[in-house]
Amino acid sequence: MSILEVEHIRKTFENTEVLEDISFSLEQGQVVSIIGSSGSGKTTLLRCLNFLERPDHGIIRVNGETLFDADDPATQRESEIRKKRLHFGLVFQSFNLFPQYTAMQNVMLARQLLAKELPDYKTNKKELNNEIENQAVELLKQMGLADRMHHYPHQLSGGQCQRVAIARALALKPDILCFDEPTSALDPELTGEVLKVIKELADQKTTMIIVTHEMAFARDVASHVIFMDEGRILEQGDPLQVFENPREERTRQFLSRFTQEEGSLPN
Repeated sequence: MSILEVEHIRKTFENTEVLEDISFSLEQGQVVSIIGSSGSGKTTLLRCLNFLERPDHGIIRVNGETLFDADDPATQRESEIRKKRLHFGLVFQSFNLFPQYTAMQNVMLARQLLAKELPDYKTNKKELNNEIENQAVELLKQMGLADRMHHYPHQLSGGQCQRVAIARALALKPDILCFDEPTSALDPELTGEVLKVIKELADQKTTMIIVTHEMAFARDVASHVIFMDEGRILEQGDPLQVFENPREERTRQFLSRFTQEEGSLPN
């Protein structure tokens, strides 16, 4: 059974249809790269999956559970939205770290807030906080930030901030980790360190959806590629098929533009 099923998602802003009949599925341990021109609906799709936007039509299921059905008001209660977001860890383009907190505190914060809602929090406060702190230490070590745990965002490079953001997303142990152009706010020399971390997560069979303009990375790391154009999924399939033998002319035009800009997609 698929870990994620997206069926016939549509989203309109004013009179513009930004997402048009989007359907795809995702298996456990799979990495899906979503590519396409700016304005093709990629970010809006991620925001719908994370319930930062509400689709006008369609269904979203995780592990067989219907999290959203546009025809079922019971799945749209605001009181349930935060719980549903826990299925998805979202890493934004611009880090979104709290500047007043250290790297460690940024990673710990969400779990600390959730822990305070547990009925036995007061009784087990010390044990819970120790567990949360130990997890944050391990995640920051995994991100190569063992010596930056107590630094504030302004004391970190862009690449380091993004790695803190990845650790923060992983702290809640989401079913699916989502990236929205994770290197777009980085200088070229910092891009590689973030892509290296994401590749390591892929090697560990972390289930991920990655919106990216890094074409070589999308081709080499993804197990499935989706090409979006004007709010639609125009083509999807195995990376080799999409990159080496695209069926649609618009896909060929899009990929040829990157080939011209970057010389070629490296092998």
